[in-house]
Amino acid sequence: MTNPIRILIVDDHAIVRLGLRGLLSTEPDMQVVGEATDGLTATQQALALRPDVVLLDLVMPRRTGLEAITEIKREAPEIRILVLTSFAEDAQIFPAIKAGAAGYLLKDSSPQELLQAIRDVHRGEVSLHPAIARKLMHDLQRPPAGTADQETLTAREFDVLQHLGRGLSNAEIADAMAVSERTVRTHVGHILDKLHLASRTQAALYARHADA
Repeated sequence: MTNPIRILIVDDHAIVRLGLRGLLSTEPDMQVVGEATDGLTATQQALALRPDVVLLDLVMPRRTGLEAITEIKREAPEIRILVLTSFAEDAQIFPAIKAGAAGYLLKDSSPQELLQAIRDVHRGEVSLHPAIARKLMHDLQRPPAGTADQETLTAREFDVLQHLGRGLSNAEIADAMAVSERTVRTHVGHILDKLHLASRTQAALYARHADA
């Protein structure tokens, strides 16, 4: 049996944490390794426990969820962060994804949607609530003000983009393409610049939409 997905729950409402812990405890492939009640403790717990997935609310005392995402991803980029919040405003969504959140769910999601999102994010895939995905795709399809038309990707950059759409890490892409991770990072940077995207998550979503 494979190791369970180690999860840190972060929410300032005790009843929410209790409900999430109860739900996750029913899944044999998941293990709650800790809880945090604010953004500062979330960062400390994430860096101390090194969970696979942080289930994170955005609006919290002491340090916001966005600040916690930024700090956690800077210090431990391998940790996957799944936002679970009540807010679907652009001012919350886009900064969270840009900061490194791999998923964004609303609290009206079903238990099965949440469990699937945790598994998807753990595998390195993007998981977005349908309403969030629509907002993000609308934003991606809108040409940025004051920018020229998107530059054409090279064949190698297009290959990297396709791998991003499948949720592969830089190391996995490097293995698949028989190149170094450094080369992959360079290609990813060029892709983000040419397509006017802010993060790997946006690039992955862009690739999936292009294949649809």
